[in-house]
Amino acid sequence: MENEQKKSIHKIAVLTSGGDAPGMNATIRSIVRSGIQNGLEVYGVEEGYLGLVEGKIFKMERNSVTNIINRGGTILGSARLPNFKEDEVAQKAVDELKKRGIEAVITIGGDGTYRGALKLTGMGINCIGLPGTIDNDIASSEFTIGFDTAVNTAVDAIDKLRDTSNSHQRCSIVEVMGRYCGDIAYAAAVATGADLVITSETGFSLEEVIDTVKRCQNNKSRHVLIVITEHITDVRELAKQIREYTGFDSRATILGHIQRGGQPSPFDRVLATRLGIAAVEELLKGEGGKCIGIFHNQIVATPIEEALQMKKSVFHGYKEITTKVS
Repeated sequence: MENEQKKSIHKIAVLTSGGDAPGMNATIRSIVRSGIQNGLEVYGVEEGYLGLVEGKIFKMERNSVTNIINRGGTILGSARLPNFKEDEVAQKAVDELKKRGIEAVITIGGDGTYRGALKLTGMGINCIGLPGTIDNDIASSEFTIGFDTAVNTAVDAIDKLRDTSNSHQRCSIVEVMGRYCGDIAYAAAVATGADLVITSETGFSLEEVIDTVKRCQNNKSRHVLIVITEHITDVRELAKQIREYTGFDSRATILGHIQRGGQPSPFDRVLATRLGIAAVEELLKGEGGKCIGIFHNQIVATPIEEALQMKKSVFHGYKEITTKVS
């Protein structure tokens, strides 16, 4: 029965969409090699859904993914296509797939990528979504591909800033990525012993910031470290306000897109490999409209519609940890 199921599809494609994340290449490698091992033809799509609509599709072989497991970014390229939600646009993608006999697609990205996968599934092309985003804002997975690497990058940068901050008796405000999810900020704050972490979940209070800096001054601290998620406030202006209200020298550092680059961590490489294999297995079972994630080190498949309604809450305990040791 298992062999009959595997014969139900013959060709699959893989694409990366939205913001790139370390570990996407490891995921592509896992999908290509697992697919070929299961007797499938595997195709790569360049530039995400945009490339799918434009027919930028090519066949991949086992050696197409040699030596990419440790590379950051994505060899397939990525792009955003907001109007993919429109039927006439998505139909062009379906036509390009059917022209080549491709029956199913694995998409790697965030929630927008998931919506595209759900759209294609509804139009007869089974799709499986994989969580590839540094933000860790996909509620259907405890960890997303790229998050661990981004945290490591942030921690490395903050550790270096701490050295110079301590030398000059300075307050360092470090803005990390994460869009509207504070997981990178929470994890980096705990790992670096930050004095204060500010995210969309905690809310922003200038009074709390000033009180924190003054408390550190009273404790004779030579440095103060504040980690804040992007889109909360103008961190350069905040640095000026701290100097004005406390007299403590203050500097703002925006880490930005450096957090998206670099070699993926071992954790992300292993996670990417496991999720890629699981995605191929779901397609072989005839499944579509699902996304693969990990909880308590176990691989789980969740309907995309359900996943998009889930609320992210895994890392909220980090705030308590930060409060207890700050």
